[in-house]
Amino acid sequence: MDIKKVFVLGAGIMGSGIAHLCAQQGLNVVLVDIDEGILKKSLAGIEGILNKKVAKGKMTEDAVKEMVGRIKISTDKNEAASCDFVIEAVTENINLKQKLFKELDEIVPDEIILATNTTACSISEVASVTKDPSRVVGMHFFNPAVVMKLVEIMPGLATKPEVAATTKEFVESLGKEPVVTAKEGIAGIASRVLAGMLNEAVWVLEEGIGTAADIDKAMKMGSNLPMGPLALIDMIGIDTHLAKTRNLYVKLGDARYRPCYLLEKMVHAGYLGRKAGKGFYDYTQDPPVPTVLK
Repeated sequence: MDIKKVFVLGAGIMGSGIAHLCAQQGLNVVLVDIDEGILKKSLAGIEGILNKKVAKGKMTEDAVKEMVGRIKISTDKNEAASCDFVIEAVTENINLKQKLFKELDEIVPDEIILATNTTACSISEVASVTKDPSRVVGMHFFNPAVVMKLVEIMPGLATKPEVAATTKEFVESLGKEPVVTAKEGIAGIASRVLAGMLNEAVWVLEEGIGTAADIDKAMKMGSNLPMGPLALIDMIGIDTHLAKTRNLYVKLGDARYRPCYLLEKMVHAGYLGRKAGKGFYDYTQDPPVPTVLK
């Protein structure tokens, strides 16, 4: 399949990153969201990242203009009809994903792959609302999508082998390293293993065994991690991590993934991590300091 134009649905952190990555590789992108303000903020954010490269002499202003020009923002999902590959990157909500895939199924030509960038939702469950579940596949980028090398490809029960193979080729064309799971498993490989560790770090904090700073320091110094687990949850998004662990706990019934109530309190308070300016750390301070959580 000759992929020249990519449709990305959802202009949040992941959708913006995926759009940036595709444009960086010379592809035309249609970035769609229901909120025009979010779309404009997303495009401005991408341009801001590129302008920093200009300031460092790593890019020219003309190159930035050309790359940003490859990204079209729109609130119209019907734009998907003219694209060669579709990637959904909305929040981890199975009902929302099913609603969107049912709509996309009517818009997108039958031969086009429908990919979901999910860390927790069942690919088969997402695909179940479409007329042809065999063209639906999981395609999980890691944050930040432009930097992180791994993309996990997760077939659903009905996904055709050639769909997974084409998706793998596409990932490689983006300069990323694909891992194709042998079968569908909630959260794939990396996110499932990571979720257990991150969840345990929250419980250790809740139980008062250590402060956020000490937990992160211990894991960086003792396990050679580049980033502490609580700082990583802040980067992922508290709400995203909560949604993932909830889903893993419900689907697997495994206590390792039972989300700590502290996460719910933080989401209710709007402490969503870096994107909100406050999570386990307060990012309004320079350098960030641990947030006082009661």
